[in-house]
Amino acid sequence: MWAWRVFGVSGQTGGVLASLRSPYDAEIAKLAIPALGSLVAEPLYVLADTAIVGNIGTTELAGLALASTVLLTVHAVMIFLAYGTTGPVARLIGSGDTTAAAHRSLQGIWLAGILGIGSSILLWAGGRTFLGWLGGSGAELVAAETYLNVSLLGFPFLLLALAANGSFHGRQNAVIPLALAIAGAAINIVIELILIPGLGYGIGASALSTVIAQVIVGITATVLVLRWSIASGAVNRPDRATMAALLGTSKALIVRTMSLRGSFTLSTAIAASLGVVDVAAHQVALAVWSTLALALDAVAIAGQSLTGKWLGVGDLTRARAATRRMIEVDVAVGVVVGLIIVVFRQPLAGLFSDDQELVDLIAFTLAHVGAQQPLNGVVFALDGILIGAGDLNYLAIGMVGAGVAFVGLCAVIITTGAGLGWLWAAIAAFMAIRAVPLVLRWRQDAWLTAAPTSV
Repeated sequence: MWAWRVFGVSGQTGGVLASLRSPYDAEIAKLAIPALGSLVAEPLYVLADTAIVGNIGTTELAGLALASTVLLTVHAVMIFLAYGTTGPVARLIGSGDTTAAAHRSLQGIWLAGILGIGSSILLWAGGRTFLGWLGGSGAELVAAETYLNVSLLGFPFLLLALAANGSFHGRQNAVIPLALAIAGAAINIVIELILIPGLGYGIGASALSTVIAQVIVGITATVLVLRWSIASGAVNRPDRATMAALLGTSKALIVRTMSLRGSFTLSTAIAASLGVVDVAAHQVALAVWSTLALALDAVAIAGQSLTGKWLGVGDLTRARAATRRMIEVDVAVGVVVGLIIVVFRQPLAGLFSDDQELVDLIAFTLAHVGAQQPLNGVVFALDGILIGAGDLNYLAIGMVGAGVAFVGLCAVIITTGAGLGWLWAAIAAFMAIRAVPLVLRWRQDAWLTAAPTSV
């Protein structure tokens, strides 16, 4: 019963039974279930690529591991385009200022376009160097560079969709991002199946199919936000002051995300130093972990939106009660998906390769992935709640601290020559270190009075 006491729920039978139902369940589900699709879009692209490319060969899968690490790292850094929009837009709408909310949304779109083009140019110019830092060499480096360079064509459109999703979620609309995500995933996998198993093309075709899907989804999402902004009377031209303000208030989110992705980038570099089979297995486990993490983050999106909404209207009691329920729901989801991964880890591993040595190592790492999911549920729910409350500096400090601890654990792994299992144990410790300050913060009241982000 300790978990219930941590989050302020009675440990008696009646209290636990009462927690099985909540008046906030419908509101959370209305946002969280559709948000699941939009959140897992990019990892699902990579997961589909991983399964198909893994059947081309182990070298290609190792190349995908390196390239996708670079892409997902930059994507994760840019997540502030969504997270930095959801809470403020929800608060502005909650306070009755729809025009300002539309203006904030559109400036996020402009900023996403600028950053998308700039990031693509930077990654094209320095991609080989970045991949080399991750331990890429020989044939796997060639495969990684091919996948990365083709993927960069779609990256600006991916960021446009990311910024648009922040606007949709802030407006309590998770259905449009879901529809776009389903369409994008379907387009991606159909084209990929035609080009690779059907016509025999290689890893570059895998990246191209994802690019086509990203272009279609990005343009559609942008048009929808533009139409809403025009109807709301917002100024549609670029506003440097608002974009600068968005960047300024998102500094803490960027620091938080860079610390997070830096930790996982380091884990990939360590796995690469262990060998091709190890880094390939790590890539599969990390792709599954990332997909499940964003699935849990669907509740965090509800946390951002509903926390912003209730704080925007000044109802602190509902903000506290709704967030407690979000934590309970995310832990329960973590238990369920974790059990599924652990129980079915061997057949799941077989989907990614026909190399028995690699399949066995993937299954081993997936056991670690499954066991971590309940803890991940706590972390991601609280992360979303505090982002929605605008408590960004606290999140950044906590993440940096956990990142420093993870670097220390990785140094021990390198020094002792420990294997992939110990690397995943270090990832579990990293998440536990993140959880402690988040739980302590939520139990206090400082986040309930965090000032909203200015427009």
